[in-house]
Amino acid sequence: MENIILGLLLLQPRTIYQLRKRINEGLNLMYSCSTGSIQAAIKKLLKNKHICVSEIAEGGKLKKLYSITESGKSYFKGWLCRPIDGGTAKNPELTKIYFLGLSEKELRIKLIQEHIADLEKSLSGLEKICRDGTALSGKMENNDIFYYQLQTAFYGRDLIKFNIGWYSRLLKNIKE
Repeated sequence: MENIILGLLLLQPRTIYQLRKRINEGLNLMYSCSTGSIQAAIKKLLKNKHICVSEIAEGGKLKKLYSITESGKSYFKGWLCRPIDGGTAKNPELTKIYFLGLSEKELRIKLIQEHIADLEKSLSGLEKICRDGTALSGKMENNDIFYYQLQTAFYGRDLIKFNIGWYSRLLKNIKE
């Protein structure tokens, strides 16, 4: 979570609300977040002096605005330069599939149908992000940054399509 926050703050200062909103809008495929997990990461980043906080008045209320420090930039760039480790992706929900044979057939069907419906909702949102992003890609000022952000949306879209296909085949096999 700390590196996600540092990357977002490298792009622009944000409040906790803005951080959570941005993570939920496009980064939730990589990391799920709660306000508590963001606050814990913020606390750690402040302690390590990777970020700083200032107060701004917005709508008559004081809000805390977080910014990345030079130390935070250095830490983030060090993390970014390390090799990509794709072998650590885990899906704890597959444990449920592993043990699904211990439940009744009707429950298996229901759970998988619900999961496919949830995946289809996520796919719809990502397809919109991909379409909108593709339309904007030539017009962006920081095209390199935007290009890689858009690629993660494409990855998420393609991963969800794969999962829909996989679960649909499983559902078909269960029904037969």
